[in-house]
Amino acid sequence: MVLTAMLPAFTFAQSDTSTGTDSVKVAPNNWYQLDRQTTGYYGISLDKAYDFLKGKPSKTILVAVIDSGVDTLQNDLKGILWHNPGEIPGNGIDDDHNGYVDDVYGWNFIGGKDGKNVHQDSYEAARVYWSLKDKFDKNVDTTTMSAPDKAQYADYLRAKDEVTQGINPAELTQMERILPVLEKGDSVIGKDLAKAEFTGKDLKGYTSTDPDAKIAAAIYLNMAQANKSDNIKNTEILEYLRGQIRKGESATTPPPNYRNDIVKDNPNDINDRYYGNNDVMAGTPSHGTHVTGIIAAERDNGIGMNGIANNVKVMMVRAVPDGDEHDKDIANAIRYATDNGAEVISMSFGKPYSPQKSWVDDAVKYAESKGVLLVHAAGNDAKDIDSAANFPNPYYQDKSGEAPNFITVGASGDATNGGFTASFSNYGKKTVDIFAPGVNIYSTLPGNTYGNYSGTSMATPVVAGVAALILEYYPDLSAEQVKYVIDKSATPITEKVKLPGTTDSVYLSDISITGGELNAYNALKLASTLKGERSKTDNGMNSDMNDKGSKKNRKHKKRG
Repeated sequence: MVLTAMLPAFTFAQSDTSTGTDSVKVAPNNWYQLDRQTTGYYGISLDKAYDFLKGKPSKTILVAVIDSGVDTLQNDLKGILWHNPGEIPGNGIDDDHNGYVDDVYGWNFIGGKDGKNVHQDSYEAARVYWSLKDKFDKNVDTTTMSAPDKAQYADYLRAKDEVTQGINPAELTQMERILPVLEKGDSVIGKDLAKAEFTGKDLKGYTSTDPDAKIAAAIYLNMAQANKSDNIKNTEILEYLRGQIRKGESATTPPPNYRNDIVKDNPNDINDRYYGNNDVMAGTPSHGTHVTGIIAAERDNGIGMNGIANNVKVMMVRAVPDGDEHDKDIANAIRYATDNGAEVISMSFGKPYSPQKSWVDDAVKYAESKGVLLVHAAGNDAKDIDSAANFPNPYYQDKSGEAPNFITVGASGDATNGGFTASFSNYGKKTVDIFAPGVNIYSTLPGNTYGNYSGTSMATPVVAGVAALILEYYPDLSAEQVKYVIDKSATPITEKVKLPGTTDSVYLSDISITGGELNAYNALKLASTLKGERSKTDNGMNSDMNDKGSKKNRKHKKRG
């Protein structure tokens, strides 16, 4: 039991963790959709939005979610998942000639043609450090360097500092001792509780005669206590420990080629695009399933919860592992979604390095040319991303400008869960467009279950869902107009809020562009006053958008 006594010495902040609250008042599951004036909760006024839309016709909108995967059997999602109309499922043929075989629900860019899938991966800091170590780990003369080399060298120094000044060796040793103990006891506890995922709440009162289970339960409870939350899941603790161990080991050892060993593409060639497989579930769909439900879980079907948009289809593009995503996969995921008719792309991921940013920039420009709106999470490090690196972002590396079809989203909460600004949310007066609910967000999970997650990863699909709702009823609006509507209609937050990660108080306008929170009702009212500027060549303007995408891809494939 010495291990458990030591555990409170370190706590962790996951990207997207389930979080609890010590408040007396408990918010309803759908607090984030409610209207502040009528309920007191800092929601997005979704009911008022639907009242405004009564009697108006809507058009089905295709939303792509670039994420970790989705449970295609989730009862609240089965009816809203995209089915590629050009594909005959399971026949092993690329029926629509877009280069991807049997891409029925979307595509998995981090899988192999043999059916294997990438689950864990390294962190970009380690990849940058080790890939540039031989080039820059010696005396260098910056005065003779080219501009690209100077940028690379700056990234190398930043990565070197992060990797070599990482986890305390004593803490790393402790984690390496704890992890196998937890892994041994975890399966026993899961069988006893009849659930693979469980929380500190589930373990209160739990007893076992199995020694591994007893130790593991004590460790889990200690970590929950150290983090002041009974809602942290066992899977989150295991993922955290594995990630920290990988980070710690990267100081002395190059990271394994988790991705390349499975995907087997040419990672240095962006034009090598037809890799991966069609397994969008891939055994790790919790995050993506939760995000998808926020956008579009079937409304008013008597089960689970209501998503934000009522007439959408969701395409899953799997490109985000447990670890940092690769720029090539993100660039190709954006292109795939665009080519197959998506009008909104939800992107709940991010990292502090982007060694192939030009590839992602080109994909963003391509999406812009097709009228596709990109909605991206600001990140969960409580940092000012006006100065802290955060990718992807709308600022082109070649200094040619800023993507007008890109929204960056910070996470807000409520008095019942810690106040308006989420304590973990990144922010930026020049870089974060808007705040949206991202604390204790209730949504779909694999296995027909539901639960609360927190993160800018949850705030992003809230915005993406509202963007889709706007386009459903006002499909002639361009991506830039939808961004304008969302930003311009935000509810101003005039009272001071907590600066994330501190006890300081600031105005929201000091840490975001709009100084406001997403409001679906205001957005739809504003949208109704605008004359649409969507081009006929943009996605969604023609009913044959998937056929047109297929023809275009067929030509591209021949060129490649």
